[in-house]
Amino acid sequence: MKMAVVGTGYLGATHAACMARLGHEVMGVDIDEAKLSKLRSGEMPFYEPGLEELTREMVASGRLQFTSSYEEAAEFADVHFLAVGTPQKRGEFAADVSALESVIKLLAPLINRPAVILGKSTVPVGTAQEMRALARSLSPVGDDLELGWNPEFLREGHAIKDTLEPDRLVVGVADDGAGRAEAVAREVYADLLANGVPFLLTDLATAELAKTAANAFLATKISFINAIAEVCEAAGADVVQLADALGYDSRIGRAFLNAGLGFGGGCLPKDIRAFMARAGEMGAAQALTFLREVDSINMRRRTQMVEMVKQSCGELLGAHVAVLGAAFKPDSDDVRDSPALNVAGQLQLQGATVNVYDPKAMDNSRALFPTLGYSTSALEACDNADVVVVLTEWKEFRNLDPVELAGIVRQRKMIDGRNCLDPARWIGAGWQYRGFGRASSRTAN
Repeated sequence: MKMAVVGTGYLGATHAACMARLGHEVMGVDIDEAKLSKLRSGEMPFYEPGLEELTREMVASGRLQFTSSYEEAAEFADVHFLAVGTPQKRGEFAADVSALESVIKLLAPLINRPAVILGKSTVPVGTAQEMRALARSLSPVGDDLELGWNPEFLREGHAIKDTLEPDRLVVGVADDGAGRAEAVAREVYADLLANGVPFLLTDLATAELAKTAANAFLATKISFINAIAEVCEAAGADVVQLADALGYDSRIGRAFLNAGLGFGGGCLPKDIRAFMARAGEMGAAQALTFLREVDSINMRRRTQMVEMVKQSCGELLGAHVAVLGAAFKPDSDDVRDSPALNVAGQLQLQGATVNVYDPKAMDNSRALFPTLGYSTSALEACDNADVVVVLTEWKEFRNLDPVELAGIVRQRKMIDGRNCLDPARWIGAGWQYRGFGRASSRTAN
């Protein structure tokens, strides 16, 4: 099929390249000419494993191209995917869908033959119906322009696999346009469906909620185990062993039961807040009051980490702290609402000398927190440190040699903010080790 993907950020660029991989002719659309110039040369404006290589391959094949012209996109494509951002409104919990509305207002008047728009952005429930009515009112073809909703379920660091081998495909349609939107979606994803990927056809509202509810559940699971970690701290229990015990229960599962610094990034925090805000607008605020505590537990982890570092150093003023990790998760350069950078900033504000290292997120970190110290390697960051703090669970950090590191630091103190290290290995090398919910402090005998 000939398709346009409007928005070439993380979601749009990934979707465009993967759709080209499936054999479709794809046109990525964006108003940022600098970004488009990079994409045309196969250069990613962000880091996602394998995506740069895939994009270069698809551009070279001729199946993937990029433009800033909505006129060109409308003429080219029979199906249009919307992948623009829906950030949190400034000073509010609600999502800002103004960029999505702007795209509809620009694109719909140019569509002069029957076509389908499929939204992929995460939006408040009810948005799709509003955008459908708006698009039809603006397009010369009127009701021959159909809009459905096809939410994404990508994990940063695994985006290609999650697009080409998804757990499920969800497509929301309006009753009076179901046949056409469903038929187009099935054609787009024909190869995936042939491989047995489940296809769930729903109404528009259910499709919108499928994404927001999924994120709310995952956030709740993370905050649950972090709350239990606080209990483990008080009881002297080990939250990692406890999570393993829970994970064997098929009703619970082990995924997302890793206690630590908590979640961040551009999705979970703003999505659960927007979910609460929308529920309130619909008169269902009480149904999601628990998400306020989920959010509170998550934010509390950052304050607790700062306190743990302070306890380790005795006094933050003048202390040298090595912060390993800046991205909100490994295999990503995304520092949006990053717990790691938030903690690093708080430590510096309280007087510590902070040196940060991350394998991929250094440029983004400098742009956001220019006053922090930055190092070119983990060993450089740890030079003369009073305490080393692991805040993003990169494989590079999990594989650090505690014996080698001992000869570089000023004090052998390790705070494992992601419970990703082997305590016995570090304690055996003479380090004082502390993790979340893994007993208050451990050291070599």
